[in-house]
Amino acid sequence: MTLAALMVTQAEALRGLFQTLTATSCPYHYNFHLHTIYSDGQLTPQQVAQQAMIHGLKGFAITDHHALEGYFQARTYIEAYPGSDRPQVFTGIEITAQLLDTEVHILGYGFDPNAPVLHLYAMGSAPQGELARAERVIAALHEAGGLAILAHPARYRLPAEQLIPAAIARGIDGIETYYCYGNPDPWESTPETTAIFHQIAVEHQLLETCGTDTHGQDILVRR
Repeated sequence: MTLAALMVTQAEALRGLFQTLTATSCPYHYNFHLHTIYSDGQLTPQQVAQQAMIHGLKGFAITDHHALEGYFQARTYIEAYPGSDRPQVFTGIEITAQLLDTEVHILGYGFDPNAPVLHLYAMGSAPQGELARAERVIAALHEAGGLAILAHPARYRLPAEQLIPAAIARGIDGIETYYCYGNPDPWESTPETTAIFHQIAVEHQLLETCGTDTHGQDILVRR
C-alpha cells in the first residue's frame, strides 16, 4: 500500500474512531495530543512510543507544533516490534492559526505527511500572514487528506461559544472535547467543559477527540 493510500485509510479510520471516544478513552486507551523534543516537549518520540506500549494504548498521535519528525520516528520505533497488539501511530500536527483575530491551535490528523501543501506548516515555526488564517490551515489539512480539529476550545482569549461556530464556518471537522484544563494528576477530562463541548459537537455533528497535551516526562499527564 502506498503512503498516500495509507493516509486515506488513517483518516477514514480516525473519523470512525473519534465518534466512539468518551471521557474515559484518554489516557489509557487513546491519546491524540502529545509533544516531543521536536517542538516544546521533553520526551523523545521513542520515549513517547515506549510509554504508549507500556500503558497498552490502542492508538496515539504525536502533535508537535509545526513539525512532523516526531511522527516518523515514533512510527519507525513501533513498527520495529512484531505482533498485532502494538498501538497504531497516527499522523498528527498542531498548527497555530488566526480565528476572529484570536490565536488558536488547530490539530491535524490522518494526513499525508509528505503532502507539499503541508511543507510550509511543518518548518518548526508558526505560519504568518495569509498562511495563518484558520481557513487556510483547515484547507491545507483537508488537501493533505486529513482532519482538522480545534484544540482545547476553552483556552483562548475569546470564549468557545464564539470560536467554535467560527471554526465550523471555516470547515473544521471537530473539537477537542475531552481535555484536562486544571492539570490534575491523575489526568481527567474537565467535567464542565466536557459536557458543554459534547453537546455542541452533537448539535453540529462534529468529531470529538481526546488527549493529554503532554509536554513533560509522562504521557498520562499534561505537564
